[in-house]
Amino acid sequence: MLPTIEQRLAIELAAKPVQVAAAIALLDEGATVPFIARYRKEATGGLDDIQLRLLEERLRYLRELEDRRAAIISSITEQNKMTPALLDAVTHAEDKTRLEDLYLPYKQKRRTKAQIAIEAGLAPLADNLLGDPTIAPEEEAAKYLREAFTSDDGNNPGVADTKAALDGARQILMERFAEDATLLQSLREYVQEHGIVESKVVEGKQDEGEKFADYFDYSETISTVPSHRALALLRGRREGILDVVLRLDTEAEKPKWDAPHNPCEGRIAARFGIKNQGRPADKWLADTARWTWRVKSFMHLETELMGALRERAELDAINVFALNLKALLLAAPAGPRATMGLDPGLRTGVKVAVVDATGKVVDTAVIYPHQPRNDWDGSLHVLGALAAKHNVSLISIGNGTASRETDKLAQDLIKQRAELKLTKIVVSEAGASVYSASEFASRELPDMDVSLRGAVSIARRLQDPLAELVKIDPKSIGVGQYQHDVSQTQLARSLDAVVEDCVNAVGVDVNTASAPLLARVSGLSSSVAQAIVTYRDLKGAFTSRADLKAVPRLGEKTFEQAAGFLRVMGGANPLDASAVHPESYPLVEKILADIKKEMKAVIGDASLLKTLNPARYADDKFGVPTITDILKELEKPGRDPRPEFTTATFKEGVEEIRDLRPDMILEGVVTNVAAFGAFVDIGVHQDGLVHISALSNTFVKDPHTVVKAGQVVRVKVLEVDEKRKRIALTMRLTDSAPQPGSKPEQRGDRTDGKRLAQHQQKQDRAPAPAGGSMAAAFAKLRG
Repeated sequence: MLPTIEQRLAIELAAKPVQVAAAIALLDEGATVPFIARYRKEATGGLDDIQLRLLEERLRYLRELEDRRAAIISSITEQNKMTPALLDAVTHAEDKTRLEDLYLPYKQKRRTKAQIAIEAGLAPLADNLLGDPTIAPEEEAAKYLREAFTSDDGNNPGVADTKAALDGARQILMERFAEDATLLQSLREYVQEHGIVESKVVEGKQDEGEKFADYFDYSETISTVPSHRALALLRGRREGILDVVLRLDTEAEKPKWDAPHNPCEGRIAARFGIKNQGRPADKWLADTARWTWRVKSFMHLETELMGALRERAELDAINVFALNLKALLLAAPAGPRATMGLDPGLRTGVKVAVVDATGKVVDTAVIYPHQPRNDWDGSLHVLGALAAKHNVSLISIGNGTASRETDKLAQDLIKQRAELKLTKIVVSEAGASVYSASEFASRELPDMDVSLRGAVSIARRLQDPLAELVKIDPKSIGVGQYQHDVSQTQLARSLDAVVEDCVNAVGVDVNTASAPLLARVSGLSSSVAQAIVTYRDLKGAFTSRADLKAVPRLGEKTFEQAAGFLRVMGGANPLDASAVHPESYPLVEKILADIKKEMKAVIGDASLLKTLNPARYADDKFGVPTITDILKELEKPGRDPRPEFTTATFKEGVEEIRDLRPDMILEGVVTNVAAFGAFVDIGVHQDGLVHISALSNTFVKDPHTVVKAGQVVRVKVLEVDEKRKRIALTMRLTDSAPQPGSKPEQRGDRTDGKRLAQHQQKQDRAPAPAGGSMAAAFAKLRG
């Protein structure tokens, strides 16, 4: 008997069915993953947010599977073709692929050559030849010749000669063979194991497709092609640069008609008892098996498996994007400090915005330190005056055009006005222009020029990356891998989940949060979030969580989902500033009464709280997991899970890629993490790549286990290709740059795609690759 959805999910999550059933019930009731993970641990047995996200995704798939199963059963039954064996097979199909294989012979499709042949009365000929190979094909086919005629049922095709009869019989058998579900699965498994993805440059496209040069002569087994290479291949094919095909490793190239017999043709023949015993019909049947493979089965599987490769690559790319986004959103905030944002530019000038400790804009300006005006001294004077006037302590510099020049300007300001004790940081400005032109920015900064809004965003994202970046579509933040090549629906769903998890992990100050930030809180829609802001503007700051119940459209269910993640700072009840849910306040009062202490005396007293036994206060409503969480929260209410704020210091005198030298050791910031390594900003306008094999002295399967976006790291320069703007870095500081003239093979080079997989298998003992060895990895990430 096929396991239930709950049972399948329990196996996949290594959980108990009762845990899964409870989580499904909560999700169906409208509870969010952050709420379930944090406040319903007793019900789910402590399933965490990662398990719940996987459950949510798989639940969607399995429910779609059941809906499709019901539709297929209904369709076949309506055709009066359902049999007990077929019903059993459809009922026990474990995935969509198996379901569709079973449904293939019954799927409504356009009129095929096989159907036309059946209408011409050739089915018996096909059955006779397959059933008795001793029959001579030509002689048997002569019995089925007839002229076309018209009847009440419509036009009936004729059979002009024996060749037409045999061709029609072959079409009938080919369709029958190709739609056999058991055979199709056997062929699929063989091709998955022995399939080779091969690419060649389209003739005359070498110069136009130079960025795809690593795939001009490339091959790799389909089961080992990593996501970034798969997406690069598919993009190259889509742009008309690459010819990408699938072939078997037993064949020198894509199947040809005169190629020798291959194992897949043999499987087709074996499935239907076709053998070469010198009988009259044996050769005709063997050719039919060959035609089935070449014309139907292989083409079907090539389309399907290349599609599966694309889907797998897209999923990996989406996961990479999600991990990078999470790291960026949970980057260390500089905190409530007056900050000056600089949005660099050349001809149009550097846009300047000063925000106070709360993020409120207090001043703006435009300066022209660069070409063509070159007003360096005047720009320093303006910046110095603004910094002194508003007690600025941080300068946030966007990393776009003229960033390095503007960074030097800020450095001169710091030297010139040492008494101001300024600190400068270069931040990613990805998405700032999207925010500037957004509807929300127009409402938030209505009287400000669009060009200046970007500087405001750059300043605020240093103060609190999470609070500012939630105002931007996650896809515009620019930490994805081939993000425009993947399913945009699936990408959006995944990234939205990441944003929701990050926002709720940190918590939100309900009295200072923007509507976009509030909209990411568990249970709050965009309209309710805006209603909170409107109510706050009209009535003043909220003094307690209970005040939220007065907000229009914020009902009991919404309050239940959201309250624990909303913070009211400085209110009468200290618990309102914590992650303790209001539904647990009576429990806290019970604990306080038991130990005879006041709230203020208990909060922050770790030594006291550690002596309390959670089991002592457990009852039917609150179990040990919830009580344990409450006691931890009382130790440090509203604790921020994000790390302490640190900055990278770029090396003076290293401002352009031409300033780099092999074996230089530099400090930088990780800007992006991909499947093949990490990109690091070292202050030269071009990120360098630390290949996966150069991240650590030990084997690294996933770069995300070593580094994350926003992390400050020390790297060594291995090789610089100024023309191609490629910088090879290593985090293994004992590595040495390759000597000039060394052969690629001596450096672990991977320019030959056929050696790519071997290199990855040996990366734990291979030297850090450099130069050409990183060519494939340097394929552009942002689509």
